[in-house]
Amino acid sequence: MARDLVRDEVVHSARTWVVKVGTSVLTGPDGRLDPERIGHLAEQICAVTSTGRRVALVSSGAVGAGIGQLGLTKRPDNLRQLQAAAAVGQSYLIRAYDEGFRRHGRHAAQLLLTHEDFDSRPRYLNMRNTLTALFEYNAVPVINENDTISVDEIKFGDNDQLAAMVTNLLQAPLLVILSVVDGLCTFDPGSAGVGEVVPLVADLDAVLGLAGDSRSSGGTGGMRSKLEAAGLVTRAGGSVIIASGRKPDPLTRILQGEAVGTLFLARGQTQAARKRWIGLTARPRGHLVVDAGARTALESGDKSLLAIGIVDVVGEFGKGDVVGVRDVAGHEFARGLTNYPALDARQIRGLRTEQVRGTIGSTLYDEVIHRDNLVLTR
Repeated sequence: MARDLVRDEVVHSARTWVVKVGTSVLTGPDGRLDPERIGHLAEQICAVTSTGRRVALVSSGAVGAGIGQLGLTKRPDNLRQLQAAAAVGQSYLIRAYDEGFRRHGRHAAQLLLTHEDFDSRPRYLNMRNTLTALFEYNAVPVINENDTISVDEIKFGDNDQLAAMVTNLLQAPLLVILSVVDGLCTFDPGSAGVGEVVPLVADLDAVLGLAGDSRSSGGTGGMRSKLEAAGLVTRAGGSVIIASGRKPDPLTRILQGEAVGTLFLARGQTQAARKRWIGLTARPRGHLVVDAGARTALESGDKSLLAIGIVDVVGEFGKGDVVGVRDVAGHEFARGLTNYPALDARQIRGLRTEQVRGTIGSTLYDEVIHRDNLVLTR
């Protein structure tokens, strides 16, 4: 297959990759983990790291591995049993990866995460420090959601979003999502019909209508989930490739610049790690609703949010928490670190700066959100 010059440039410049692999890529027709596929993936990753690149692997498959190890005939349909299957399967999954990496002189390092790890700034930074140290030791981080303790309210929903958040955590220029589909197609791969893979996407918003709702039998995501993950990464300045993980040598072919799957190009400048955490990772604790004038000022890129532009305060939050900023129609367009807790924000909304001081007394902040702590999300 011929080299693609755009891909060649994207891949050549990316010294850190995040690779996400779905459950259905790792399992056979019986739904059980396929050690041969894991071995092949480990070989592919080591081929990438042998070029001096760093690779973090976000891998599903713990529940599928547990189903096989426990001899279950089908996937459990309640959370308690799913968590038990994940607890059994995760140890088997990481052992299979470690055996695969050791054949090529590397180690597998296990990280099990929940959304709360990304919400907390100290834990977020600790994750990044640990991953950096693992790269220095020539280990391959194998990251998964901590399915044994996650419940519906805090689950990522699938590892596509987790992979995007890890990509932003590492400021990795490239996320590769390996799935059972060849890429973004001109039709829903889960439906009947013949379609073609879209090789290059420069404007993600223009192709959202191509995302179907179908998903693989063993997974929890789908193309829509993958496009949402791609949006998180491309908005932060990274690129994303969605490709088939069942076809031979996907990573080395990508490394060689071949037109594999669909490449989603970065949109805008690369964002700093702190801005990625504020705008694309941590979940808002509440929302500030602002008038049209405030939205226009904030979107200019050089203004802070003042109390006079706030028309409503939604939720309960403390000083320093991440909050969303919405317009009066309910559309979130920014996130930031608030200088005021919700109680004070409600007291000062709509007031001029001199009135704010008279309402709550002496204050260190004229801005509710300073522009240095504000990230536009649309």
